[in-house]
Amino acid sequence: MSADTTDVLVTGLGALSCVGSGTGALWRGMHTARSAPTRVPDPLAHMDHPHMYLVPEADLPVGTEELDGLPLGRASQFAIEAAREAVESAGLAGLAGVDPRRVAVAISSGMGDSDLHERRRAGEPAKHDRWAPVFPVASAVGAWLGAQGANTSLSNACAASGYALSVAADLIRSGEADVVLAGGTEAYSRTALACFNRLGAIDPERCRPFAADRRGTIFGEGAAVLVLESAAHARARGVKTVYARLAGTGWSCDAYHATAPEPGGAQIERAMREALREADPALDTDADTAPGTAAAPRAAGSGPLGFVVPHGTGTELNDVVEARALSAVLGEAAPLTPLYSVKALLGHTGGAAGAFAALAAVLVLHHKTLPPNVPVGPLDPECEVPLPAEPTPMTAPYGLVNAYAFGGNNVSLVLQEASS
Repeated sequence: MSADTTDVLVTGLGALSCVGSGTGALWRGMHTARSAPTRVPDPLAHMDHPHMYLVPEADLPVGTEELDGLPLGRASQFAIEAAREAVESAGLAGLAGVDPRRVAVAISSGMGDSDLHERRRAGEPAKHDRWAPVFPVASAVGAWLGAQGANTSLSNACAASGYALSVAADLIRSGEADVVLAGGTEAYSRTALACFNRLGAIDPERCRPFAADRRGTIFGEGAAVLVLESAAHARARGVKTVYARLAGTGWSCDAYHATAPEPGGAQIERAMREALREADPALDTDADTAPGTAAAPRAAGSGPLGFVVPHGTGTELNDVVEARALSAVLGEAAPLTPLYSVKALLGHTGGAAGAFAALAAVLVLHHKTLPPNVPVGPLDPECEVPLPAEPTPMTAPYGLVNAYAFGGNNVSLVLQEASS
């Protein structure tokens, strides 16, 4: 296949989050660098820390509570709302002039539309008499759009939407699709929040990745959807704006523990190195360095990797392992490669976290600016990562995105500026 056929471009963006509806609201929120969790409006949320970064009431989708008679929960409604913006920004509204059989969907979620079932089981009045599946998010987006290509719902926990973007790239590179709507969505789930409270993994104040006094994570609601498209298809239909290029992907699995990352971080390093190497061999500071060992010294800041959007959840072991792995992979450039923590702004959006991180990276590359991080307080001495508090001009062509999950599922993505 030609490079034009296998080159994967980002041609559309859509978002809905605690900072509002739309990618414009997200970009403004990233620069404002202020957000806060609120108490969930659920009288049955009997738990120690019943708070989340919720989608504001004024920004909740309207008119999508069901689709062709199928009841939809908040997660599916969020996904359709984000997909709507992504499709419009890509110039694909109504799929005019596009073969719907060549349009695919890969949307992830950790809990899907579990809110419908939780309300029913709690004896709350049902809005619909019809039964609904828990994970209809991808099929709901596909049906709403009229996409007739592959339709995949991924749910390998908090790495799911990173995997969704990687699967989308594979569909394009293999010739199975020309266009893929990929991303993730998550909504309040009483069950999920209660379970993490029982695990003692919820911070009582806010999401504070890499902070010395962090005490866990805090979930966030929302959806992030990206339109991925082959360069050949984008050129043929005269796309006016290309936001970025998905240049590299890397997967790995610790197979170590049900919930905890492998402390040495070998497989986390592996995923990062594979993604960097696929994007550009020059990005891997030492392709011959074995996982778990430090990369060979090089001149700080000499590489083309401009920034990292880390997984960093605010949980104790996760942040330490990722910080060490970044140091090993980036070598002497690590202290000068800034991080942008999207979870400090939006909370941990679970199955949508990887997509939000990728969307944030695309916006940074597109606007050539790294926004200020939400202040998290003094950093953990074991997490020596640069989290700039002021906007930083971004001239390097690449950004790295990480997403990790229970079960040791790891994925890294490398985004490249469109002009490259």
